[in-house]
Amino acid sequence: MSMRTVDWTALRRRDAEPAAEGLRERKKRLLRRQLSDTATEMFMERGFDAVRVSEIAEACGVSEKTVFNYFPTKESLVLDLGEVTLGSLRTTLADPDLSPVEAVLKILSGELAGITSWLTEQDDLAQAKNMLLRFGMLIGSTPSLRAYQRDMVDQQVAVAAEVLAQRNKMSPDDPEPQIAATALLALWPIQFQALRRHLNRVQTPEQLHDMVSADVQRAARLIDTGLTSLAPARPSK
Repeated sequence: MSMRTVDWTALRRRDAEPAAEGLRERKKRLLRRQLSDTATEMFMERGFDAVRVSEIAEACGVSEKTVFNYFPTKESLVLDLGEVTLGSLRTTLADPDLSPVEAVLKILSGELAGITSWLTEQDDLAQAKNMLLRFGMLIGSTPSLRAYQRDMVDQQVAVAAEVLAQRNKMSPDDPEPQIAATALLALWPIQFQALRRHLNRVQTPEQLHDMVSADVQRAARLIDTGLTSLAPARPSK
């Protein structure tokens, strides 16, 4: 299984795709995916800093300006799924029928299911696992990608704090929604670390899903205990 035959689009959550869309919207969505997938392949083959945006544009048959119309930075080409998570936080975390921890677990479960489904669809499971590990290494070894990821997490924490504040009739600047949002977003690195830890310890994607989920739920239970006290502070007398 060469990198050029890897279907990176399968890693995207199915519910992130519109159920119905016009031809123009579909073309734009598919071009965005093509740009991101092509960039990811090129970065993993040659390294992030060795690939110019103009080369990605040429490989996709578009101008460099078109690339930046879809992705504001070179880093966002490879870390575009952070925007999907951001949107999920705005909607799922605001669901009054779900506790904050339940909402975040729902988002994480969907993202994990996308990864394990992708693994199931690949012809060579061992090489597919190696591709995921290499993708993680690409991010971890590239300072600008790590910085972009940190900035994205800051945005996600801010959005989560705003939603939690609205749910509890508080200000997003209050310490309670701030620390609650930070704790909830900490479940993402827990999932990534569990995925990396268990990836080559299991025989099937189903086993991987179960083991990673178990680790995330252990951490979530600890957070859930603290969030039961999330409530507006009483005015001082």
